[in-house]
Amino acid sequence: MTAHAQHELITVRDFIRYAVSRFNAAHLFFGHGSDNAWDEAVYLTLHALHLPLDRLEPFLDARLLPDERVRLLDLYSRRCQDRLPAAYLTHEAWLGEDRFYVDERVIVPRSFIAELLDEQLTPWVADPWAVENALDLCTGSGCLAIKLALNFPNARVDAVDLSKDALAVAERNIADYHLGERVHPVHSDAFAALAGRRYDLIISNPPYVDAESVDALPPEYLHEPEMALGSGDDGLDFTRIILAEAKKHLSEDGILVVEIGHNRDALEAAYPELPFTWLDTAAGDEYVFMLNAADLPD
Repeated sequence: MTAHAQHELITVRDFIRYAVSRFNAAHLFFGHGSDNAWDEAVYLTLHALHLPLDRLEPFLDARLLPDERVRLLDLYSRRCQDRLPAAYLTHEAWLGEDRFYVDERVIVPRSFIAELLDEQLTPWVADPWAVENALDLCTGSGCLAIKLALNFPNARVDAVDLSKDALAVAERNIADYHLGERVHPVHSDAFAALAGRRYDLIISNPPYVDAESVDALPPEYLHEPEMALGSGDDGLDFTRIILAEAKKHLSEDGILVVEIGHNRDALEAAYPELPFTWLDTAAGDEYVFMLNAADLPD
């Protein structure tokens, strides 16, 4: 970003236009909260200026102070040169209306399960108050565990991850939501540390990227923890662990909800005997499956 830009760009409108041009010229990849240069430029600009994220129009022609110009140009530069996802630059990510702290110790939150939790898994959970124990496996930043607690108000939630770094981020978010008495971080390799525990609801957004896709990931994704992305040749290694072990950790009427990305065909081919229910999300009905405890293998 040039010193010339610092002096010639004056208004919020100027800076957003400049950011869009720079982002497009740099061929950035958008997939961590926005899907185009305009939305990302608006978000980064409003965030850096401490302005409401949902109110651009009143500020478009506002003139910026010299220190604000420097701050914005530095932010745009880091996005272009370092190819850092916007969430790592702002240390925040949103799932619906809920904000979470993130940094490079955790994957940037993005899960279709979040919208299903906001609907309290209707109609699959008849009474949200009846969910007393829930598990979020591969919790990362703790975002889905927190959403479990917010949407199932009587639930005690275990937030499990193999990464101690990720659990430190989860603990921060749990504290931010004042949910320390209900959401409990657990360091565990899958179900290993959960012997004897049973849950009314288990959810998981596990690693599910296949090896070919991992090799083709754009630079933005390479800043995320590798263990949170890839899961073997077909992307199903961790999902196999879940399917093999979930039943012993579910109550008799419990349900399992798992996100698997673009792996529906591969999963159904690998488990033709399982009666998967595919849940409708904003992106379609091929990304999240549900199984009842009775349908899982012993």
